[in-house]
Amino acid sequence: MCIYFVEEIIWKRKFLEALIHTIFARMKQGNYQTAEAAVQHIQSGDRVFIHGSAATPLHLLNALLNRAGSIKDVELVAISTFGDINWNTPEIKESFYLNSLFVSANVREWVNSNHGDYVPVFLSEIPSLFTKGVLPIDVAIVQVSPPDKHGFCTLGTSVDAALAAVQTAKKVIAQVNPQMPRINGDGVVHYSRFTAMVWHPSKLPEVDYSCQADEATQKIGTHVATLVEDRSTLQMGIGAVPDAVLKALVHHKDLGIHTEMFSDGLIPLVEKGIVTNAYKKIHPGKIISTFVAGTQKLYDFVDDNPLVSLMDVRFVNDTAVIRKNPGMTAINSAIEIDLTGQVCADSIGTYQFSGIGGQMDFMRGASLAENGKPIIALPSTTKKGISRIVPTLKPGAGVVTTRGHVHYVVTEYGIVNLYGKNMEQRAALLISIAHPEHQEALQKAYYERFGKLYRKPI
Repeated sequence: MCIYFVEEIIWKRKFLEALIHTIFARMKQGNYQTAEAAVQHIQSGDRVFIHGSAATPLHLLNALLNRAGSIKDVELVAISTFGDINWNTPEIKESFYLNSLFVSANVREWVNSNHGDYVPVFLSEIPSLFTKGVLPIDVAIVQVSPPDKHGFCTLGTSVDAALAAVQTAKKVIAQVNPQMPRINGDGVVHYSRFTAMVWHPSKLPEVDYSCQADEATQKIGTHVATLVEDRSTLQMGIGAVPDAVLKALVHHKDLGIHTEMFSDGLIPLVEKGIVTNAYKKIHPGKIISTFVAGTQKLYDFVDDNPLVSLMDVRFVNDTAVIRKNPGMTAINSAIEIDLTGQVCADSIGTYQFSGIGGQMDFMRGASLAENGKPIIALPSTTKKGISRIVPTLKPGAGVVTTRGHVHYVVTEYGIVNLYGKNMEQRAALLISIAHPEHQEALQKAYYERFGKLYRKPI
């Protein structure tokens, strides 16, 4: 009975908070307009920043794309976007060009067409493109939580480079969503900064990385967990592998989080007291990130949670900041890795698949930290059975993490450490954790390169 009474009080409190937000928003009804009217502020030749990931303002973006034919030469700049974007029409191709700073699945074909392209850049340096005038922003389109009683909104689930875009853009158009979580940190924006505001309640897009795990991924998670020491500070990349690592950390103690992003996999570790952030040097006691993406459970978890702080990516991904956390452990993945340790994580040959993102920011920061561990974790093969450990990278493939930066490499077949190893030693170690079906071909490449028969490292 008492539990029911408490739950009812909590529900009523949340309802009243939502009602207050709505009333406050309606008090400023004069500032709100339709999406169609708001995007009229965008003119031909403008460069337009699009807020990303779970904060992608699809309502405004689709209204803008519907203006195809009436405007031209509009350059869209984005990092990662979620949701259905119907870009593949002659009218849209004629009016809009996508200049992407990362490549997500929903725009991959657009970026690789002659109506789009990709800018190779570290995530930590994207704000500088805006502030230094390399890519000056005319209009920023963002999705925000409703203004509080003082008129302040938050950038919700994605602060990253959106903060710099909002600070530097000539005009800012806001999609105000009462279902956007209000998240503590740097992403606080007063409503007076907005040129136009559009009230649009909608559920945030969800992604569940846990359902993507297979047996190989789970083994990788277990292997990586053995490298993580108690009191370490973690960074996890995006996808099934980092999620599998988190699931394997159930017996660890006093872990901290300083990462560019996190998802649902972190929540159980917080609830079980495994993640305490007690031994971090940078913002002890807090989970530091720059964006989040996951399910509604995650969005509820971060909403007004004083434990979580989403901060400017210029700070979060700064190598000089990252290295200050002792035991900094960076866990990232790759598309393929060659026998010398060169890591391709952003392209399949010349086909742009994703982007540099923050991998190198954290790999370098972890390697410089006291007892730090930079880790590349990847399945030994693709879903089609093609080896990810290769004699040489595909022609045109991009090197995201150089062989000089690589330390630990993990597949489902084990762990190797390439740090301080010469070319021949590296090749031998990597072959030892390749899929058994591909080891003979790799051993042949080893012989052709080094003139020696392969011997498995002891």
